[in-house]
Amino acid sequence: MRANAIDITDNGVSCKKKLKRRNPFSEILVKIILSLFAGISILTTIAIIIILCKETLGFFQEVSIKEFLTGTEWTALFNPPKFGVLPLLIGTMMISIIGSLIALPIGLGSAIYLSEYASERTRKILKPILEILAGVPTIVYGYFALTFITPVIRNIFPSANVFNALSASIAVGIMIIPMVSSLSEDAMRAVPDSLRQGAYALGCTKLEVATKVVMPAALSSIISSFVLAVSRAIGETMIVTLAAGSMPKFTFNPLENVQTMTAFIVQVASGDVVHGGLAYKTIFAVGMLLFIITLGMNILSRIIIKKYKEEY
Repeated sequence: MRANAIDITDNGVSCKKKLKRRNPFSEILVKIILSLFAGISILTTIAIIIILCKETLGFFQEVSIKEFLTGTEWTALFNPPKFGVLPLLIGTMMISIIGSLIALPIGLGSAIYLSEYASERTRKILKPILEILAGVPTIVYGYFALTFITPVIRNIFPSANVFNALSASIAVGIMIIPMVSSLSEDAMRAVPDSLRQGAYALGCTKLEVATKVVMPAALSSIISSFVLAVSRAIGETMIVTLAAGSMPKFTFNPLENVQTMTAFIVQVASGDVVHGGLAYKTIFAVGMLLFIITLGMNILSRIIIKKYKEEY
């Protein structure tokens, strides 16, 4: 079999690597298989969107979009039904925002410590331990919120309900900490060490290097990790189903019982709702709203990455 030879020159050091000619049939076969995998992913996504749009259009033929988006009462499973999605939307946003306020500072602080302060040995020990949190099933977080966080909250705020948004928010915040810390830490470590050494040569302290050199250089990836974590919080299901309750309520009080969009979908999907009925179609309308929100977050993430991306 004929062999091709190429010369690779790097910093004055020349090396020669022989590359054997690959079997053209195997290369074509691999390309076809990989294309099929990519096609399956795309077709699955398209199928989900088509089904979601079809059922959602069926819902909006019976309920006006104005009532759905501006109504403040959601009693889709009762008679007479009301389809104002704002209580579900506010419950979802409240839990996501409070959870993010907990997770983002802790996650970023952890990332700065692991990237800039911790020794290599300490990092190798702490990072896997921190990432264990990402592998804990969300139902465990839900029971943790219900049996530990909620009693603590009720000791501090006796007026808090057994099922409340604050307990779910704290559990969701704990759940997304590893996502923020791990992605941010990876981004910071990807910053070239020459930038750090240059800053130290100019007399910067370690804190100044971390906050004024490394973080700005990794800003796009850090913000992207924030957006992904918030999207994860918005789509969380089991924790909010167990800890936040199932009462769609138009309230901004985190100590009260609320219901999120995902929790409502679980409630309907696990109940005795007639297939094809209006109540059944509500899960697709709510799912479409959830899909649009998370899609918007992902698009925002892409825009931020593109705008602040630094290339070295």
